[in-house]
Amino acid sequence: MRIANWNVNSVRTRVDRIVAALARLDIDVLLVQETKCKDKQFPFDAFPGYEIAHHGLNQWNGVAILSRVGLADIQTSFPHQPGFAKDPKKPQNLEARAISADCGGVRVWSLYVPNGRAIADRHYDYKLRWLDALARHVEDQAGDPEQPSSQPLVLGGDFNIAPTDANVWDITAFIDHTHVTEAERQAFAGLIEAGLTVTSPTSGYSYWDYKAGRFPKNEGMLIDFQLARGLHATGSFIDVAERSGTGASDHAPVVVDYDYDAPIVTGAAAGAGAAARTTANPAADSHDAPTETGGDIA
Repeated sequence: MRIANWNVNSVRTRVDRIVAALARLDIDVLLVQETKCKDKQFPFDAFPGYEIAHHGLNQWNGVAILSRVGLADIQTSFPHQPGFAKDPKKPQNLEARAISADCGGVRVWSLYVPNGRAIADRHYDYKLRWLDALARHVEDQAGDPEQPSSQPLVLGGDFNIAPTDANVWDITAFIDHTHVTEAERQAFAGLIEAGLTVTSPTSGYSYWDYKAGRFPKNEGMLIDFQLARGLHATGSFIDVAERSGTGASDHAPVVVDYDYDAPIVTGAAAGAGAAARTTANPAADSHDAPTETGGDIA
């Protein structure tokens, strides 16, 4: 099974590139982050052969799963996942940052970890609490006799953390900034301590800021990963070429091959359109006003 994760930075802007990448990379399951749209705005009909689950509440965040090996048991949050609003006096509602499904017998999560913004910002504490809740969920599932702990598990997405100094082009450029702090790195390590293994590349870059011509100078960051349990990865790579050209996302797809056979679905998913459509949060369509979340930098 080939699983890819990709922060597309607006799915509607990137439709043609996503369609091309699905074919070029022969992807079985694509975990998408930062779709930046509501469920009713997602281009479900654009991806023939894939069943789709999307969770989006407004023009910020948004996550999706595209699968040609089945899509069942969709979840749009994990236990104790914290919410956020800029104003601490307002309801701290859950954001569209996590979606999960059973894809051909593998439990996958598409995750868009909070950015953190600045060390002194409330968003930074929110990020750490979010990651802690995720690690506890991963650990609790493994120890819950009512959960299929033997089911393979993959967490993929934009983690907004560079686990080592080598994962950024120049660590001195990040002094007193997020993404490289000890607390964030410990939170990432907490996922590994919960029983996961990093299966995606641990070197190279997956993100290059649009500003200051970072990509041509290869001034990037490695912040997009896959972590798995119960699966053996046979290979992985970052599709750096996808970051080049007009209309590219600021992130590149991260691709991992697993030694796992899952049948390609040839029924409803092959027809695409309405037959392959799954709206993970139908109630969200009636809410037109954006929540007070702001947009993440990466």
